[in-house]
Amino acid sequence: MPGPEMSRIVTKTMAEVYIRQGHLREAYEILKALAEKTPSDPDLRKRLEEVSEKLSPALPLDDHPLSSKEEKIRILERWLANIQERKRR
Repeated sequence: MPGPEMSRIVTKTMAEVYIRQGHLREAYEILKALAEKTPSDPDLRKRLEEVSEKLSPALPLDDHPLSSKEEKIRILERWLANIQERKRR
């Protein structure tokens, strides 16, 4: 867990370093703070959403409220992409 110095280090680069190291919670907090400062940055919003999805556990497909075939495929593709990303580290 980062100490008090984290409040001074709030950059996209620092968030990316945390992501590469597997510290998704810290990266999320940095991206969230940056998104609040510059809400018009679409790349920042997209990255925040990506990290948020990685942090939230996947729901079992049977329990998922959206049970269409396309939605299941989308969930599985996102899950696979997360696994592949972790293997690259």
